[in-house]
Amino acid sequence: MTTPMFPELEQKDGLDAEAPLAARMRPRTLDEIAGQDHILGPGRALRAAIERDRLPSMILWGPPGSGKTTLATVLASTTRSEFVPMSAVSAGVGDIRRCVQGAQKLRRAAGRRTILFIDEIHRFNKAQQDAVLPHVENGDVTLIGATTENPSFEVNAALLSRCRVYVLRALTDEQVAALLRRALEDDERGLGSAHLEVEDGVLRRLAAYANGDARVALTALELAADATDDGRITTELLADVLQHRALLYDKAGEEHYNVISALHKSLRDSDPDGALYWLGRMLEAGDDPLYVARRLVRAATEDVGTADPQALVVAVAAQQAVHFLGMPEGNLALAEAAVYLALAPKSNALYRAYGKVREDLETTRNDPVPLHLRNAVTGLMRELGYGKGYKYAHDYEDARVDQEHLPESLRGRRYYEPDPPGARDPD
Repeated sequence: MTTPMFPELEQKDGLDAEAPLAARMRPRTLDEIAGQDHILGPGRALRAAIERDRLPSMILWGPPGSGKTTLATVLASTTRSEFVPMSAVSAGVGDIRRCVQGAQKLRRAAGRRTILFIDEIHRFNKAQQDAVLPHVENGDVTLIGATTENPSFEVNAALLSRCRVYVLRALTDEQVAALLRRALEDDERGLGSAHLEVEDGVLRRLAAYANGDARVALTALELAADATDDGRITTELLADVLQHRALLYDKAGEEHYNVISALHKSLRDSDPDGALYWLGRMLEAGDDPLYVARRLVRAATEDVGTADPQALVVAVAAQQAVHFLGMPEGNLALAEAAVYLALAPKSNALYRAYGKVREDLETTRNDPVPLHLRNAVTGLMRELGYGKGYKYAHDYEDARVDQEHLPESLRGRRYYEPDPPGARDPD
């Protein structure tokens, strides 16, 4: 007998009519799970393992609403193993130990395996993950972890090496719309008995709003159904229900770094539209505007550099404007800087040059400063040759003088090699 994944939904008839629509419409079989054919389609290795009840330890990684917990509930109903769910938010090492002790007894007494499902496993700290590791390793439990975060960052390498990672994809708008239509037509679990009339375009807008999250779409549909007085869900009613779209963006997770990477590459590739879009994605989701400003300053020096030194001035001015004005007034200053950087001519000559300097500092000997470049501030220093032979630049035409400024071991080394004129100009 498996442990119910959601005991609060277990009623005599198997369904709680008062449960939210998203919970009632949760898929009950593998075939009802949408959008994951790349891992659950006929003939796929994971599907075969589920059907044979020979599951490996695994990590389910995917965005919110992609079906990680849904897949766990299907496993709970189809596996012959004992199924023990835990939430990393509330579970501790003691809970893990009790689960393992029960699993060991069951294995000895009945030869049955135990599946330990840990939701939001990225919230487990190192000690908690270390407590699971030996029992996964020796087969006391089969671990299934669910996470929205990149497991290579959030799961210990030792534990990760003992698990298969399956990536669940965000649902497409078409797949979300199909789920909404199913909910509208289902008399038993959905809204079919309400006979709702839905205007053209409503489902498309709902699907776009959900951003691939089936739970968000079904929740919004249920809100609209509750709000209608005449059984019609119009675009106006939907707009009133949705109000303001909450952007799906984790300021501390991998998506944060993916978006800043997209912004930086848009700037580098001279695409002002891409730069403005990704800038807006960060700012409107509430990311730190000063962090964004720092990234613009970096782009000004790394990718524009000496091709347009004014770019650094504009980027720093944007940072000052944000500091002075605050948000949201400061967003236009950042937008102006982003467009300027995108349209500016590009040169990474300075970036390359400094990279060569760092390489030499790490791989060559740190020779002393040549004597002619040292200041002779005492008589002893003069006697030792400090400053001897130094040529004062302003005594020469155009203040240019031919003398060596590098240590002896690096004599003649070139670091800064400017790009040919116009070579990096996007026009």
